[in-house]
Amino acid sequence: MSRQMGESHRRFLQTMMVSGVIDEQAAKALYQYCCETHRTQYAPDKLEDFIDTINSRLQPMFMQIRKGMSENNGLQYYALVNMAETDITRMSSDYADNELELFRKTLDLIVCSEDGKASSTDILNSTDSMTTRKMKKSETEHLLSRLVHDKWLSEKRGEYTLSTRCIIEMEPYIRTMYQDHVKVCHICRNIAFQCQICENPTCGIKIHNPCVARYFKGKSEPRCPSCDDFWPHEIPGICCLFSNAVSGHIRPPVVRDSQTLVHI
Repeated sequence: MSRQMGESHRRFLQTMMVSGVIDEQAAKALYQYCCETHRTQYAPDKLEDFIDTINSRLQPMFMQIRKGMSENNGLQYYALVNMAETDITRMSSDYADNELELFRKTLDLIVCSEDGKASSTDILNSTDSMTTRKMKKSETEHLLSRLVHDKWLSEKRGEYTLSTRCIIEMEPYIRTMYQDHVKVCHICRNIAFQCQICENPTCGIKIHNPCVARYFKGKSEPRCPSCDDFWPHEIPGICCLFSNAVSGHIRPPVVRDSQTLVHI
């Protein structure tokens, strides 16, 4: 496929700029829509080539559409990431200094926890040690809602985790800043927060929940892929992951003809 940037690529990029992150199913549908709208060649198996063309034009601006897996449902997602900034300062145009400090503290709580989660209570308590302007409870709750809305965090029953977008975009920063705490999935080699851990003290490998479901599927006696000890954890079913995937499907706001396409 041609590496030349066309209107179909611009419409795809514009939609990514609005949405920030979309799942693979939505990306394929968007790719088809953009090609058909602008009457350009559509090849169902060429999405990666199509995105590579966009990335080749984004490179001088230190931007990239990057692919990563959701820890929640195991699906692949695409996120438009800023590569110019290597830390949380990438968010400085959208958040005040004290809001960024609280996000760092939330990141600390999540990354350094055993289960990759931080409770709303722990986050609220962390405001007591802020060095910038301290935040009231109502301000903290509003910020957490914004971080969820902006797809930096996910929330379920008062517990916060890093969203798929956050993990994809912040992975280099997390690997650098939390070397002693970061976990890596034995199967896919990506960083892991929502994972199961081998209970053999001489092993202790970590595996994402979706990777656990895929690796042990159909095995009557699951055993650790590293030490061969019995794997004592509950094996999440593929059907359960699919159910989560359907409920968590992201439909991007497609840029229509009446809107101006980005030109780069």
